[in-house]
Amino acid sequence: MVEGYGQNPARASPSRTRGAETSTLTMQEIFDLTKTFADLGLRDALLEGITKRGFRNPTHIQSSLIPAALKGRDVLGQAKTGSGKTAAFGLPLLQLLNPEDAFSALVLVPTRELAVQVAEELTDLGSFANVGVVAVYGGQPIRKQMTKLDPSSGNPPAIIVGTPGRVMDLNERRLLPYQHVRFAILDEVDRMLDIGFRDDIKKILTALRKGPQTIFVSATISPEIERLARSYMKDPEKIVSVAKSLTVERVSQSYLPVEPWDKRRLLLHLLSHEEAALTLVFCRMKRTVDEVTEFLKEKKIDAFAMHGDMYQAKRDKVMERLREGNLKVLVASDLASRGLDVEDISHVINYDLPEDPEIYVHRIGRTARAGRAGIAWSFVCPDQGQLLSNIEQLANVEIPKKEYPDFVPGPIPRAVLERREADAKRKDELAVQRNRFQPPPIEEVTRKADANAFPDGMVPVAMPDKRMGGRIRTTRGGR
Repeated sequence: MVEGYGQNPARASPSRTRGAETSTLTMQEIFDLTKTFADLGLRDALLEGITKRGFRNPTHIQSSLIPAALKGRDVLGQAKTGSGKTAAFGLPLLQLLNPEDAFSALVLVPTRELAVQVAEELTDLGSFANVGVVAVYGGQPIRKQMTKLDPSSGNPPAIIVGTPGRVMDLNERRLLPYQHVRFAILDEVDRMLDIGFRDDIKKILTALRKGPQTIFVSATISPEIERLARSYMKDPEKIVSVAKSLTVERVSQSYLPVEPWDKRRLLLHLLSHEEAALTLVFCRMKRTVDEVTEFLKEKKIDAFAMHGDMYQAKRDKVMERLREGNLKVLVASDLASRGLDVEDISHVINYDLPEDPEIYVHRIGRTARAGRAGIAWSFVCPDQGQLLSNIEQLANVEIPKKEYPDFVPGPIPRAVLERREADAKRKDELAVQRNRFQPPPIEEVTRKADANAFPDGMVPVAMPDKRMGGRIRTTRGGR
């Protein structure tokens, strides 16, 4: 489902919404209620896809950026995560390019997860426009991506979404030619600079000097980003949206403090005590997905796994159960869940917090589809306070703590106790080690205050064994 559109009231279901969806004030803060997508100059094929998904009003960033991009302007856009930035640049991109022109658009993103996410959304947006989209990123065998880019396949993609490193690699192999690029999009520019893609971005933009229409979108625009943009853009139009995030506003968020070894017990407690239509549990690793799924099945919870190592036939069976509404709990990795387009997800549980705060926003957005409200819970271990703070800073919201007084934590595992004892012992050993520049420890002896004592408490009892017995001749004696 596409992020960031006003819902068509005719499609709303009062029994499944929170109050009257949101208040009029909140709707005005998120959407531009004075316009519809039809007012933005989009062609019928794109409007058909938007209408069939039940959307009518654009968000504020979409309302401003889409018309400017359709006029061929270079744009520097700023809006919060979850406010519909992908559709803001994606819709005009899909309208302006020719689906038969291979490699005519290049979209750069900071991480492979976002590459897959953006490619999925563009494919969803262009489902009625027949535009090919391919995601390229590190961590996946390059031969698999080379096959998708091969012109001899007869259907090379028009839009390439990728991380800077993999894009440069494919270009050097002459598989991704820059000379055909007519549109260059940089998504989450601030994140790309933060993680060290500054030089790669400059190299790619320099190679695209033939004058593609360029759009930068970012949650924040620093002076450095603005200088970079204006170095490669022609009279860019700067658009700043201070509207609220659609995803953050629609999802009720909370976090649950938990020790790592109690995560499974807490997950089981939540699933046993909460009424949820469909719960999506996110884990970082494929192994964790399998382990959590097996644990839940042992506890008589109807859970299914989905990750990248699954056979397609097995994945198809899971998807079939999803579509039929015969599935209550789905445990998935980020990459494997990208193809999901399910409106009945009522709860999202972050079993593992993601390192990337952007991924967190995309995760919880899975339960805020078609304008409905949702619930998101996150498990936070004692050493993950900074991760939670980073998420709160990005989403501009304080996530409240949720506790279950009736939840009883399990015993501390023996391996954890042994590791703690070893760490304490090692710490004590390091404490007694001294270097040659450190003075010896002072024995604490109860004594009366001695006027002859040095500031550190030591009292001289004799002259030092070695003294500087140097003799210096002066002329004072002769005067």
